Amino acid sequence: MAAVTAGLVKELRERTGAGMLDCKKALETHDGDIEKAIDYLREKGIAKAVKKAGRIAAEGLIFDAVSADHKKAVILEFNSETDFVAKNVEFKEFGKKLVDLVVAKNITTLEALNETEFEAGKTVATTLTELIAKIGENMNLRRLSFVESKDGFVETYSHLGGKLGVIVEMSGEATEANLVKAKDIAMHVAAMDPKYLSEAQVTKADLEHEKEIARKQLEEEGKPAQIIEKILIGKMNKFYEENCLVDQIFVKAENKETVAQYAGDIKVLSFVRYKVGDGIEKKEEDFAAEVAAQIKG
Repeated sequence: MAAVTAGLVKELRERTGAGMLDCKKALETHDGDIEKAIDYLREKGIAKAVKKAGRIAAEGLIFDAVSADHKKAVILEFNSETDFVAKNVEFKEFGKKLVDLVVAKNITTLEALNETEFEAGKTVATTLTELIAKIGENMNLRRLSFVESKDGFVETYSHLGGKLGVIVEMSGEATEANLVKAKDIAMHVAAMDPKYLSEAQVTKADLEHEKEIARKQLEEEGKPAQIIEKILIGKMNKFYEENCLVDQIFVKAENKETVAQYAGDIKVLSFVRYKVGDGIEKKEEDFAAEVAAQIKG
């Protein structure tokens, strides 16, 4: 009987995409024979997910959860290949259980989440692999943000049925009135997509980049060199107003008040905004060719 080493388990995991525990069990069952272990995992439907791993998963949902005391919050992007699967009850239940697990266990990274026990004897990674095999479509946990507020409170907002999610961290106490303000500000973040919290977060490089673009535009318009710098001051102020959350005009305001003015006695300390599929290059394929490929197996 061959020894089941950590290296052997690692190799099997890389070749099949199955979870660590499943790989270890497969090797132990077949006396360390990696080829038989691969067959075993395929027969169990666990290695079936590997064939789907190359498919681009750019659909899905953003799941969110907040602790009862509003001290901890999480948003998680859980991707699937199609919107159809994102509407699957098992997909939704898995995502909801994951964010509840994150809040309960104070999990801060995807790596830690994948290694966390989801149910008796199974990690999150193993359970996900089994779900992929069952549903027959690639899925992956793409990104996770866990925010714990020491001196304030947190609130979340979900938009478009989970296609977009936001966490805001605020100063002050989580009173009913303050939670309403926080939810409104989170909704504003969803709608207006600010790039920075405040002017202090705008890097010198970013500001110089915007200035250079504006300068060239003014030169193209034929503006005299002596007044370009004066115009640039106004343009940079406008840049702050459009891109910094606290300086933006509050989306529900009727009197042009900024987000900072709407917040009043409490302040926005941080925010996180996730939109499903942001930054993922979706693969365009010929539909007929895709069907033909599926028929061939």
